[in-house]
Amino acid sequence: MSFLQAIIDGLLVGGVYAVISIGLTLVYGVMGIVNFAQAEFLMIGMFVSWFAWAYLGLDPVLAAPLSFAVAFGIGWLVQGQLIARVLKAPSVAQIFLTVGLLIVIENGSLLLFGSQFRSVTTSYQTMSLSLGALFISVPYLIAFGMSLACGVALWWFMRTSWFGRAMRATAQNPMAAQLMGIDTALMYKIAFALGVGLTAFGGAVILPYVTVFPGVGGQFVVLMFTVVVLGGLGSVAGAVVGGLAVGVIQALSSLFFPIQLQNLILFIVFIFVLAVRPQGLVGASR
Repeated sequence: MSFLQAIIDGLLVGGVYAVISIGLTLVYGVMGIVNFAQAEFLMIGMFVSWFAWAYLGLDPVLAAPLSFAVAFGIGWLVQGQLIARVLKAPSVAQIFLTVGLLIVIENGSLLLFGSQFRSVTTSYQTMSLSLGALFISVPYLIAFGMSLACGVALWWFMRTSWFGRAMRATAQNPMAAQLMGIDTALMYKIAFALGVGLTAFGGAVILPYVTVFPGVGGQFVVLMFTVVVLGGLGSVAGAVVGGLAVGVIQALSSLFFPIQLQNLILFIVFIFVLAVRPQGLVGASR
């Protein structure tokens, strides 16, 4: 029964890993840039949600759309004023720009908010649902449900809307997209803003069980890159599969090994999978 409990816990956590990582893989898939500052937007989403809870009385989960909107706006400006300038530059310039952005956002947050840890209190924070001998944490279930809804909305947007189709066309062949009348610069802005907004949304929904501080992005950045590379860099479906896989691997490893070795087991599996299938579980995509 403990094995089944670990599977359930892993899937719930993995669903959240997927939604915070989809943004990273979306940015790469459309623009071809690996955004090393992606996890800092998760921190921004958490802070927006915390302030909405502290000063407006909003439940942090209900504040998730606000976190998305704020990060979307910041991402729009960052892409237009910074990222757009290095799209055709060597990869090293893109890497240094996003790493520099990471440092600026983290240290700027430290100056604005201080180094203290902040958390929220909700009525459901310690609640769980009982299914016989199995227990489902309500905060984890809510976060999973919100992440699932967000993922479905993204799928609908990318598959059925004109902007979604235009973004996919831009990712496949920017020159051909331009010849068809698509504003590729606009598509890049939307893709980057949407990508960081999704990550901020994920940050908001996990706030009921995670504390926020300026360096919280560092706790998730390696996991985010693990998820997208394991699933297939640039593949949205790969991010979903990778997120669920990472959550389950972490949960199962805690059954047999000390919690300190949880990530060690994850990376052993990660290295093995990439050695056998370098393109990831689903396959890399642009």
